[in-house]
This record gives sequence, C-alpha cells and structure tokens, in this order.
Amino acid sequence: MRLCYRPLERCFGRRSGDGLLWHTDLKPHASGDFSMAVVQANSSLEDQSQVLTSPSATYVGVYDGHGGPEAARFVNRHLFPYLNKFQKEQGCLSSEVIKRAFNATEEDFIRLVKQSLPSMPKIASVGSCCLFGAISGSELYVANLGDSRAVLGRRGFDGERSKVVAERLSTDHNVSCEEVRKEVESLHPDDPSIVVYCRGVWRVKGIIQVSRSIGDAYLKRPELNRDPIFQKYGNPVPLKRAVMTAEPSIVTRKIRTHDLFVIFASDGLWEQLSDEAAVEIVFKNPRAVS
Repeated sequence: MRLCYRPLERCFGRRSGDGLLWHTDLKPHASGDFSMAVVQANSSLEDQSQVLTSPSATYVGVYDGHGGPEAARFVNRHLFPYLNKFQKEQGCLSSEVIKRAFNATEEDFIRLVKQSLPSMPKIASVGSCCLFGAISGSELYVANLGDSRAVLGRRGFDGERSKVVAERLSTDHNVSCEEVRKEVESLHPDDPSIVVYCRGVWRVKGIIQVSRSIGDAYLKRPELNRDPIFQKYGNPVPLKRAVMTAEPSIVTRKIRTHDLFVIFASDGLWEQLSDEAAVEIVFKNPRAVS
C-alpha cells in the first residue's frame, strides 16, 4: 500500500520548482512506501500532517485547521500519543481505541481553550478537521471529522493492470451534502436555523460548513458562547446545546490483493479533483525510489 500526496502541480499550478510548499520524498513503511506534500492556500498555514511508521503499524494524520493554526497543531502533538497509549492498554488497535484517542484529544483542547480564554479569546473559535488512517497487519482503519477525505485506488475486479478504481473510505461531514444536513437537522428539531444557506453554501448556524471537528469550542459549549470575554471578541450565536461534535466516523477494511494505494488529503485537493481523477493521477505517475 502506498500513502501518496503527489503529484499535485497538475491541479494547483507550479510554484517554486515542483509547485509544492514542501514535500517528503518516498520513504518506506511496514506495508509499502509513502510521500507527503502541501500547497499553502492562505497567508498563514493552518494545517498539519504527519506519518508515523513502525514495524507493526503505520499511522497517517491530516489536520485541516480553520480560524487559526492552534487546533491543528494541538492535534498533531496529541492524537498519536493517545493512540499509542490506548493501544498498549487494550493490546491492539481497534475502533474503540481510535474513538478514545479522538475524545481525549478533543477534551484536552477544550480544556486548553478554557484556560487560554482570558488572554486569547479567539481560541474558542479555532478548530480543525481531522483525518486519521492506520495500517495494522492486514487491517486498514480510517477515522474522520470534517471534510478531509481518504480515497483508495485499486485494480478493477477484472484484474486489468491498466485500470484503477476509486473507493472512498471516509465520510464527508459537510452540510453541503444533503444527507449530512438532514442528520444535523434531525438532531436539532427545535432549531429552524440550525443549517442556513448563506454566502452561496450551506452552513451550520450560518457560520461553518463542517458538522464535526476538533475544537470550535464556542459551537459546542454554550457556557463559552455566553462568556463575556468571548462575547467581546466575536459574534456569539445563542446555543441551547452543542451544534457540532467530535465523534469520528470510522471505517475498517481488510487490505486486499487488488488494493494499490490510499490518498489522504484535505478538502483543498477534493475541491479541485474528483476521487476518480485523483487516483488516476497517482496510478499513472508512479514514483520510483531513487
């Protein structure tokens, strides 16, 4: 299995050499090899990504920050250690281990927000989408909050070597999707403005497109929304209860003979490319180890 982020210059244009802000050349992991790259979209880079390899497992994280870089950086420092801690306690990686790690990371960040509010009130509105993948033995795990996405490329069932099929492994938690809108509305039947169409897109409370994240504390903790310090900083919305969650969608899947590679990327890539176009680019541009 290959965890690939390149080549991206086809969809983003060339910048400083190969079109990328930075990249990691091909490196080995337990089940194949991987590479990483990022293109900076904003004046301040709010995103983080990481890969951890060991003889027994490979972890991948893509953290798409919004409102500031603090949440993505926090997840980058805390999620993998919690995964390792809970995996050791249970004796193996599992969906329950992943859920516990996501929850612990969220709770720690909310605690940091409360502590930091007097000196940095904006941190209450900082959040991050969170996409995690793991290969452990023959098992593939994908967990997601927000609208980053993992897409697997595999050979067609007819075994044609020249054909690749895209298989989406994650769920987009973006209210632009009708299914997600209905899910959010069903959880808040007493709030007719829980999802609002504004500035050309659907948004939770007219503010944010994603329904799940790490952080965004002011949309999860009503007491923070009512805090006088935060009210001086932002435009709080009346909340009876949380309108976002940090509950990840988790997919587990056996790695099969025809599976070739997985692309883990934030929505910046998927706004430019379909799942099928992305796997075609990776499939037709193999990267040889130099």
